[in-house]
Amino acid sequence: MAPSDESSAYLAPAAFVDSDDARVIAWSRQVCGDGLDETQCAVHLYYAVRDDITYTPYADFRSPETYRASACLARGAGFCVAKAALLAAGARAAGIPARLGFGDVRNHLCTPRLRRLVGGDVFYYHGYTEFSLGGRWVKATPAFDRALCERFGVRPLEFDGLADSLFHPYDASGRRHMEYVGERSPRADVPVAEIMATFERAYPGLMSEGATIPVKRFRDEAEPQR
Repeated sequence: MAPSDESSAYLAPAAFVDSDDARVIAWSRQVCGDGLDETQCAVHLYYAVRDDITYTPYADFRSPETYRASACLARGAGFCVAKAALLAAGARAAGIPARLGFGDVRNHLCTPRLRRLVGGDVFYYHGYTEFSLGGRWVKATPAFDRALCERFGVRPLEFDGLADSLFHPYDASGRRHMEYVGERSPRADVPVAEIMATFERAYPGLMSEGATIPVKRFRDEAEPQR
């Protein structure tokens, strides 16, 4: 069956969901292997991004490369938007229509350093991926890797390709973890200029210091939070 016009728009490579990058194509093929259907492939890609790409909220948010799928793959680390872009790029490279979803969230489990840099616990443009599977859009959030979840005492999000996978509202101890306070329209590509402008306005501390903090520092900071 030929894809619809809408699905075709979410199959094409984009500036930041660069599914035509040779490294992304090779990685997608390696993860999906042979003999998997679209849903199985999406699930395999999800876990590859969730656990093999280290999550960090610290990055050079003034650099476009921070938001690009292929750069996230090359670094082996990224924040939620970069990881969502990589997941979408891997899906498109495998012929699965994928787009980006964004929401504003309140994160109740936040390290003191990160809370200081963002000036609170509201995070704008939290990113996730949406796959077109079985004739409907299914959401998947690959941000927090298993190792980080273990440090925080948070259950890692699972994904079966059938049900939406968004952040659990509570952690493993029953404490409030994350809640969505706003939703944004799905996009075919990362709206980098919008995100940069919002971060500059809302998180000047994170914008100025984020690039100087090592990738795995957030994981180290999470240790005392258990």
